[in-house]
Amino acid sequence: MLHLIIADSELELVPEKIRDHPSVVNYAKRRGKKPDEVLLDSTYHHSALRLLEDGERRGRPDIVHLCLLNALESILNKEGKLRVYVHTRNNEIIYIKPETRLPRNYNRFVGLMESLFKKKAVPEDLELLKMEEGTLSELLEEIGPDGVFIMHENGTPVTPKKFGERLVGYNSPAVIVGGFPHGDFLSVVEGEKISIYKEPLMAWTIVNEVLVNYEASLLW
Repeated sequence: MLHLIIADSELELVPEKIRDHPSVVNYAKRRGKKPDEVLLDSTYHHSALRLLEDGERRGRPDIVHLCLLNALESILNKEGKLRVYVHTRNNEIIYIKPETRLPRNYNRFVGLMESLFKKKAVPEDLELLKMEEGTLSELLEEIGPDGVFIMHENGTPVTPKKFGERLVGYNSPAVIVGGFPHGDFLSVVEGEKISIYKEPLMAWTIVNEVLVNYEASLLW
């Protein structure tokens, strides 16, 4: 079983500091919501992000969306060999059941995440997605993997194929992929840093490469 964690994800509701900013107020009004009920999104709130610490990397729900689509629609997940989690910059953990089918449409995904932040579980009866408070270290302690690998541009160079083969040697490895556009992890976590390419890659590309090469070694 492979545990995939999208960590330090830039997924959050609009912070209190900028809820009265015109770009936030107008966006929320267009959507028929209050400013504290909408996700921070750099596409719509870029002028307000300048007022936030780390504003240049925040407001990127699209990264989580693309990573999750790749993971949940993978052969590995369909074969029951994958568990996926999202950890946010504000230390929330989203648990995702393997049978979850996320909206392909980005705007519908945003609405789903906003409901999750409000209700803490969606749908409330099935809890396909559930949100709890917790750090990355606490999540790893809960999972109890027998190997932890952090995908990092400054990590040990390994080809995707070799990395997939190596992961198969573990019973329950955890692979951590950053859910942010650039920079480094905010969380401190122990594990082996791995780089699968000579240049930085998008998070969803890393997810795809890791899963495809792991399932090739495990299933075929």
